[in-house]
Amino acid sequence: MAKRGNLLLFNGKITTLDPKQPEVSAILISNGLIAAIGSEKEIKTLADKNTPQIDLRKKRVIPGLNDSHLHLIRGGLNYNMELRWDGVPCLAYALEMLKEQVKRTPPPQWVRVIGGWSEFQFAEKRMPTLQEINQIAPDTPVFILHLYDRALLNAAALRAVGYDKKSPDPIGGRIERDKNGNPTGILIAEPNASILYSALAKGPKLSLEDQMNSTRHFMRELNRLGLTSCIDAGGGFQNYPEDYQVIEKLHKNDQLTLRIAYNLFTQKPGHELEDFQKWSKMVIPYSGSSMYRNNGAGEMLVFSAADFEDFFYERPEMPSSMQGDLKKVIRFLVENRWPFRLHATYDETINRALNVFEEVNQEIPFKDLCWFFDHAETISDGNLERIKALNGGIAIQHRMAYQGEYFINRYGSQKARRSPPIRKMLELGIPVGAGTDATRVASYNPWVSLYWMVSGKTIGGTELYGPENKLERLDALRLYTLGSAKLSREDNFKGSLAKGMYADLAVLSEDYFTVPEESIRNITSLLTIVGGKVVYGSQDFQELDSKKTLPVSPDWSPVKKYKGYFHESHSHQCCHHQKCSLDTLLGTNKKADAPLNPWSFGCDCFTW
Repeated sequence: MAKRGNLLLFNGKITTLDPKQPEVSAILISNGLIAAIGSEKEIKTLADKNTPQIDLRKKRVIPGLNDSHLHLIRGGLNYNMELRWDGVPCLAYALEMLKEQVKRTPPPQWVRVIGGWSEFQFAEKRMPTLQEINQIAPDTPVFILHLYDRALLNAAALRAVGYDKKSPDPIGGRIERDKNGNPTGILIAEPNASILYSALAKGPKLSLEDQMNSTRHFMRELNRLGLTSCIDAGGGFQNYPEDYQVIEKLHKNDQLTLRIAYNLFTQKPGHELEDFQKWSKMVIPYSGSSMYRNNGAGEMLVFSAADFEDFFYERPEMPSSMQGDLKKVIRFLVENRWPFRLHATYDETINRALNVFEEVNQEIPFKDLCWFFDHAETISDGNLERIKALNGGIAIQHRMAYQGEYFINRYGSQKARRSPPIRKMLELGIPVGAGTDATRVASYNPWVSLYWMVSGKTIGGTELYGPENKLERLDALRLYTLGSAKLSREDNFKGSLAKGMYADLAVLSEDYFTVPEESIRNITSLLTIVGGKVVYGSQDFQELDSKKTLPVSPDWSPVKKYKGYFHESHSHQCCHHQKCSLDTLLGTNKKADAPLNPWSFGCDCFTW
């Protein structure tokens, strides 16, 4: 099939998000753009006899999904090294995966389980213990990241990072110790995640060639789930331009299968302004191509304003220097017309940031400058009004689907009902884009995020939201397409399947609009097209996929055996002990109002 020729898709149930023609049965693509939409009869008359045609077999088709907050560039460098527990339904199988990967991993490499899961997804409703991890891996370093609150390291990993009895607690974190002062293997992010970032950064990296292969496989995994675009939010230890050489080389080689708008994340506490001053001489906002372009500054603008969410602990109080630090950077960005985004979990942080934004706006009007907050789980109605007045937006993610139980335990179920208040944002007309914040906290699976917005539930089944904060399926899809595109100023080019828009779409395994609510999170894409080019195909569309045999490197990669998000076919004896009730797991003396402690859970029937 020609790379950028004509293509006719017919016999489908195509949701366009074009108000003039919300559902059609056929699409004509020309030179990577939507040339026409309509009925099969009328669209076929527009194609010539040489136009390739694809029978959609009555499948539901949607515009390609667009994650407004994804750490794709960083995640791609490491994807082939990581054992993913995303979607694994029980701890027993997760530990079986770990045991198998330990056997496959050569020294000095580590086995890494880096986010995308929560103990609430497991049938056992508990975390692995250090004893279990050390028994499985006495010699191979194992690093298991739990959300952004802590990490579990076995004895070999403690040796690899150099933590012992004499090691002081690093700035920004705490090393848990036993009664003799020896590290137990638990690193605690208190008050922020620096200790987790820095410890993980000590592990071996893949070679440049393997990093390129890894990034391609990560993009392919996202394509498998229907993603065609994302806004990359930068990340800790992701320096520009050093750590962007892989993604830029893939772009140069025309090997990107997702459109990427990337933000630049400062790396130097106390010297953040210097980073942005340097980058402003290297990059022009929105410069690049339709596949890879700059989207401005953030999500980290200044370290003193970063309120990392950790609902297991009290809200961190931002330092008194926050507003002064932030004002210097915001003033510079607005002066230079750089769009920006800012990580902010709590309303208290958002309030102080808005004070700064309003002060700068009085001196240098924001006007039509694109800016938005990320996360905003506890934002108040008053601060929503202030964001609207400054023409700001909000990028929401399904972090609460992974740690909503912690939030309820600390703040109560009533406050959880609007964490974040998505419906209120939309009622006020604030631009909202949806995403995941993958890969280190929540999973990159967009269907879990869509499930969370529609059902109002965590992955463990806990009800977070009432009807007043749940979304209709079409509204949730709109946030994951047009909503996200607006946050990168691309909503005139992508997010809907209207004439003249990018030909980015996904043909779904199940009909998103009619499957039972619980089945939404199991949807995948059978055929994903970016710019009129097939980037993923399976089942009836497998023969259209030219990359289906892309090898995985290195040979020991967990991706080679387990793929990415949990595949049911890989679990042959999964969860044989699901008969264990939560009461048993928590112990007979567990009181209903006692604080959650995932490190003390146990299961009598779990044995190796």
